[in-house]
Amino acid sequence: MIEVVDGQRQLNACKRIVVKIGSSLLTANGQGLDLDAISHWAMQIADLHTAGHEIILVSSGAVAEGMVRMKLTSRPTDLPSLQACAAIGQMGLIHTWSSVLEKHHIQTAQVLLTHDDLADRRRYLNSCDALQNLIDWRVIPVINENDTVSTDEIRFGDNDTLAAMVAGQVHADLLIILTDQQGMFDSDPRSNPDAKLLTEVRALDDSLFEMAGGGGVLGRGGMVTKVRAARLAAKSGCPTLIASGESDRVLSRLMSGEMLGTLFSTDKDRMTAHQQWLAAHLQTAGRLIIDDGAVEAIKERHRSLLPVGVKAVEGHFDRGDVVECVDKSGKRIAVGRVNFSSQSADIIKGLASDKVYQVLGEARSLEMIHRNHMAIY
Repeated sequence: MIEVVDGQRQLNACKRIVVKIGSSLLTANGQGLDLDAISHWAMQIADLHTAGHEIILVSSGAVAEGMVRMKLTSRPTDLPSLQACAAIGQMGLIHTWSSVLEKHHIQTAQVLLTHDDLADRRRYLNSCDALQNLIDWRVIPVINENDTVSTDEIRFGDNDTLAAMVAGQVHADLLIILTDQQGMFDSDPRSNPDAKLLTEVRALDDSLFEMAGGGGVLGRGGMVTKVRAARLAAKSGCPTLIASGESDRVLSRLMSGEMLGTLFSTDKDRMTAHQQWLAAHLQTAGRLIIDDGAVEAIKERHRSLLPVGVKAVEGHFDRGDVVECVDKSGKRIAVGRVNFSSQSADIIKGLASDKVYQVLGEARSLEMIHRNHMAIY
């Protein structure tokens, strides 16, 4: 939970942050990408990066840039034209981000995802591995939806949802959605001049949808998609801040604790929420019998399960499936996403970590189950 002390949000513990910036903040009134605006964002992102934060950037603007490059006066309505615009504009979008952040000696990486990538287990795990390596290398991933291969109609609000899914995927401490609105109001400020800005709401409060409105010219997202995104992030235990990107130095001010925008709080902390999600919503595909040392490491020290602590493997499962960990008496100790198939797990059970590569030839992970993907009983 994010506390407020002396009128300041306490965000010091938020190290890994997903930042989503909307089209209206990156384009010059629809006339393509605004280099000055993006340079301004790059400076703020660089400040957070230098301060030790791990930044994952979700950037809109590809379709808007593609429209300008193709001299289109209105947003296409058919899917192939939208996809073509996105493909053309993505070239300019990623080049711009790369060039402005490079001035701050920050490397960037283009990551294009679809919702199918995050729904499919294998693709999800592969993208998890890639993103984690980029973060470890202090590279800032610049993420956008892979509109060219999307099967659904491209919507402006999709990147809000994508940002929330990425926040859950990388176990972010905070999701910041920057928009042209100040935050969440108790009613539509465009029709009610007395509408009040809410400084904090409960993300899973159903009444929030009644307060949300529609979208604008370049996009059709509005506050509704942002509320949905905040709810999705909250289910992974990640709080969301929605604030106006038009406020001066908004990222720095938000992270210093200033009460800008609206905080969508979670009911539980990240680990508890993630544990409940694993424990309550996923069936186990197999079983790992673990020794007393592994039981102690997991329960007392909240450590990952290593192959050396596995005594036996039961069932048939693939990498990424959820399995249960039990002690020698059969008592359930934990459940989690396993990093090896049952065949590989059976081969490396009982082995020290430095032997895993030698036996399998390659391995994406040294942990049988990482502690971030484990629910402890």
